[in-house]
Amino acid sequence: MEWSFQTAERLAAALRAGEVTSVELTDEAIARIERDDKTINAICVPDFDRARAAARGADQARARGEDRPLLGIPVTVKESYDVAGLPTTWGMPPHRDYLPAEDAVQVSRLKAAGAVVLGKTNVPVGLQDIQSFNEIYGTTNNPWDHRRTSGGSSGGSAAALASGFGALSIGSDLAGSLRTPAHFCGVYAHKPTLGLAASRGMVPPPGPALPVEHDLAVVGPMARSARDLTLLLDVMAGPDPLTHGVAYRLTLPPARHERLGDFRVLVLEEHPVIPTGSAVRAAVNRVADALVDGGARVDRDSPLLPDLTESALLYTKFLFSGSVARFPVEAYEQVQAGAAALSADDQSLEARLLRGMVLSHRDWIEANTRRELHRHGWRQLFAEYDAVVCPITPTPAFPHDHNPDPRERRLDIDGVAYPYFDQLVWAGLATMPGLPSTAVPAGRSPEGLPVGVQIIGPMFEDRTPLRLAELLEQRVGGFQAPR
Repeated sequence: MEWSFQTAERLAAALRAGEVTSVELTDEAIARIERDDKTINAICVPDFDRARAAARGADQARARGEDRPLLGIPVTVKESYDVAGLPTTWGMPPHRDYLPAEDAVQVSRLKAAGAVVLGKTNVPVGLQDIQSFNEIYGTTNNPWDHRRTSGGSSGGSAAALASGFGALSIGSDLAGSLRTPAHFCGVYAHKPTLGLAASRGMVPPPGPALPVEHDLAVVGPMARSARDLTLLLDVMAGPDPLTHGVAYRLTLPPARHERLGDFRVLVLEEHPVIPTGSAVRAAVNRVADALVDGGARVDRDSPLLPDLTESALLYTKFLFSGSVARFPVEAYEQVQAGAAALSADDQSLEARLLRGMVLSHRDWIEANTRRELHRHGWRQLFAEYDAVVCPITPTPAFPHDHNPDPRERRLDIDGVAYPYFDQLVWAGLATMPGLPSTAVPAGRSPEGLPVGVQIIGPMFEDRTPLRLAELLEQRVGGFQAPR
């Protein structure tokens, strides 16, 4: 039997039943990577010798009667996580030789759960793109169409999963970096509630790996099924043992419902800032129809929904005010000059982007107050609804575009060009207030490309969108291997 595209849940059952060994699973995964990754370029840092040793150790542990959640299951790790003895570069050439001495907290949790780490997956430079390419490791291609991007910044992880290179992967999400690659490659991902999973050791080189609470950014699981997302989230979730973990223990509430017919869902198709392409709109409607067919209550609008335009503008401020923190002085001064030259009546998203990059601390506090009002609005909405279904980006995966100035790039939406970064507004809908969001495959575009949607849930009720994703899995297609 070929195991490469089986779910982690199925692999765990097979390992427990003695149908297969971890060594066999690991050897099969490595053989597939060595055969197929020349054209995909998802695994940028292989670690096959240590993976085989870990697989032998997993089989020996099972022979002793041990059983852990991921014991013997091959997985991959986004390049941005520290793994002792492997380079952590974030795609930045000056750090190509940086070798951390310790594992990131999430890598430690993977290993403690028994996972076999095959290697690290490719990323964009500094994790700051919707594509995954850099001077050190090259370009990761979409397994469905090599002329197109796999997404970013967890694009290597999504491409690896779609290609059968391991059953699970861990990534991160600030601007849709888990959800967009999942959408582009036809796999599953979950952006946890802000602060749910510790991120120490997922830090730009050369560190240090401190237990810092990041604004907007989270770490999270990627998989080929919704149930596998829950399996991996249970390994990842919980506070950093150096800080909150000293005093707190995590207990996630159960999903609000178990049956599809009990869910109350708000479905959003259009955003006031950017159009939704026809392929994505069809996917949203496909999911809406599946919800209705399953007996769920589905609404298409609600006065409780926080203002989408203000949400996008606030998200842009937060996102880009943080992105310039490590800019050289000269580059930051250029951004300041560009923002100063803007017309006062220019309220475009691109103009807001520039202004956000030079946001003062006083202005940031004001924006944060507005964010708290949005969070309160979401709490009121989730008293009426259990989840919100909406796009992740306006289009399926787009062709590679490596223009060195991203502000000159354009996104084609049904034949009309739009600013490249405007596509982030859907991802920001969940990111800005810190809500959990699950990316699920929802069929194919007319060109045969994967198309996904996201299910946004109430804060710290991550099991609710995950359960809804599981219930939808058989109704809207689920994962399919690229043809």
